[in-house]
Amino acid sequence: MSQKRPRLQQRKANPFDAWTPASAAELYGLNRWGQDIFAVNEAGHVALASSDGRPGIDIKNLVMEIQRRGFELPALIRFTDILARRFRVIHEAFNRAMREYDYRGGFRPVYPIKVNQHRHVVEDIVALGGPFHHGLEAGSKPELLIAVSHLSDPEALIVCNGFKDAEYVDTALLARRLGQKVFLVIEKPFEVDLILDRAKTLGIEPLLGVRIKLTARGRGAWESSSGDRSKFGLDCQEIIQAVQILKRRKTLSRLQLLHCHIGSQVTDIQRFKTALQEACRFYREIRAIGAPVTAIDIGGGLAVDYDGSKTNFASSANYTPAEYAADVVDAVVRVCREADLPHPDIIIEAGRALVAHHALLVVEALSCSGLDEQESPPPPRPKAAEVVARMQEIVDGIGPKNFQEAFHDAIQVRQEALTSFSLGHLGMADRAAVESRFRRACLLINRHARALDYVPDDLAGLERMTAATYFCNFSVFQSIPDHWALRQLFPVMPLHRLREKPAVQAILADITCDSDGVVDQFVDLRDVRHTLPLHPPRKGAPYYLGVFLVGAYQEILGDLHNLFGDTTVAHVSSSSAGYAIDKIARGDTIMDVLGYVQFSRDGMFNRLRERVEASLGRGELTFEESAALTRRFELMLDADTYLNSGREPVKFEL
Repeated sequence: MSQKRPRLQQRKANPFDAWTPASAAELYGLNRWGQDIFAVNEAGHVALASSDGRPGIDIKNLVMEIQRRGFELPALIRFTDILARRFRVIHEAFNRAMREYDYRGGFRPVYPIKVNQHRHVVEDIVALGGPFHHGLEAGSKPELLIAVSHLSDPEALIVCNGFKDAEYVDTALLARRLGQKVFLVIEKPFEVDLILDRAKTLGIEPLLGVRIKLTARGRGAWESSSGDRSKFGLDCQEIIQAVQILKRRKTLSRLQLLHCHIGSQVTDIQRFKTALQEACRFYREIRAIGAPVTAIDIGGGLAVDYDGSKTNFASSANYTPAEYAADVVDAVVRVCREADLPHPDIIIEAGRALVAHHALLVVEALSCSGLDEQESPPPPRPKAAEVVARMQEIVDGIGPKNFQEAFHDAIQVRQEALTSFSLGHLGMADRAAVESRFRRACLLINRHARALDYVPDDLAGLERMTAATYFCNFSVFQSIPDHWALRQLFPVMPLHRLREKPAVQAILADITCDSDGVVDQFVDLRDVRHTLPLHPPRKGAPYYLGVFLVGAYQEILGDLHNLFGDTTVAHVSSSSAGYAIDKIARGDTIMDVLGYVQFSRDGMFNRLRERVEASLGRGELTFEESAALTRRFELMLDADTYLNSGREPVKFEL
């Protein structure tokens, strides 16, 4: 899916004559998307910013400590301190807005478990959200069981969304016997009778909500979850019918919550304003027909500014949590004042904005290709074909005034060489000489094109064409699937060597056997970058890259392409000693992922033994080789699914 944004004012090139850690923070946008959470320290390492004057957690040193404990990369690091900070940011924004507007209702947020269902994340959410009475939202039976078993605060809400059957409804109703405030939100017309019938059978009064289908739509990749054709919710006629059923069955008093949702990652605050105005009118109308609604759930959508541009671009947000809170409270206050209605409790389901920032994926570059294009090719061999000399002449003549013309000439000469090769008139050595000079020409032309305020269309692809490729030990499909599926941008940058000015424009490739396993779009203030500035590799030395803001959806949506499984996960918090690794879990083993696709250890081993015995009988395998093979097979079943970069030298193609 292509991403387009309004063209912003051209930034003046900064030569960074004296390269410093601050130069690196500016280059990679850390000062914008990092939101004072991350910084570059004096050692040139990415670190957590500290608000109390102490040095923040040095992430590069933390990664090395994780490896010294025997855990392999890639690794996902979750920072508990960042999660705690996000709670404070959201709650303080609404508390300020409610004081400013003299709001007399409450603020009752819930965390949508679907955003990240991993146990340690949910446990941290419940613990850190306790002082705020932060609740949970469930959209399925498994998520409901998580909510019922983990949330014990009687003041915190459990909001039940999604499709429901009798088992779902019974569990939610019975959870009320635990003293929990559990709302069953009616998403489809048939659910009205289903919930009322089960409540009557169990003898438990339900707490009901109804999801309204707004005409207003969000903006971004998930806007289809709102509007007239949205998957969930009741339209006006269906709401009237639901109210009639509740009246007939003398249960209208149980309808106490109004719910709406216009999509995840709503980038434009104006979309929220329009939706809130419509939702508040529904609140007024439903109150007028006798339903004692006491809460409005405005759903999710609070966006994360992944690129730091503060625009309505798909990977950004043109508002802050404070502006969002003020607009929500103001919209509700206006309708309540006009209709002389009580201020309802405000519920939000902000999941992405709560957890995205606290997770960082760390990957290691294993090898690199394309660096040879940075250097001039060797002189042509004696008696080289004429097209080689012509391409060399183009390379030698490239300058600031003729580089676009030179590009057109280079394209023509290269095509002639390819045609001659196909007809058998050009040898492989001469074709290689033409192609190496063509790549060199493209590199030089691209350097001149970067200085332009506007790059012509025919030169626009040169940045990507001339980029080096850094092969990294991870799977795009497992760890950042939204980048592959939706072209979601995530901030990426080196975790160290930031006192050095990067000299290589690169893209990242993962280790899956899939050409889509690349990261070739990167955050930028002006537009989407198609290359990332990186440092030249040092042979034998690790090079760590961080993919930031991956705490929402990525882990749970990740798939097993090529059977690459979950990564190592570490939970880290600040301590008097600097930091503490509170929890750490090894990633999936090969046997773990084989089990997901119904293979068994015994079954695979027995099949191998049959083949080994047959080979021994034919004399194709020695006893020593058979022992080595079976031992290696057993060891690999318990190994990580990713490459074992920690115990072998890093090899770069130089």
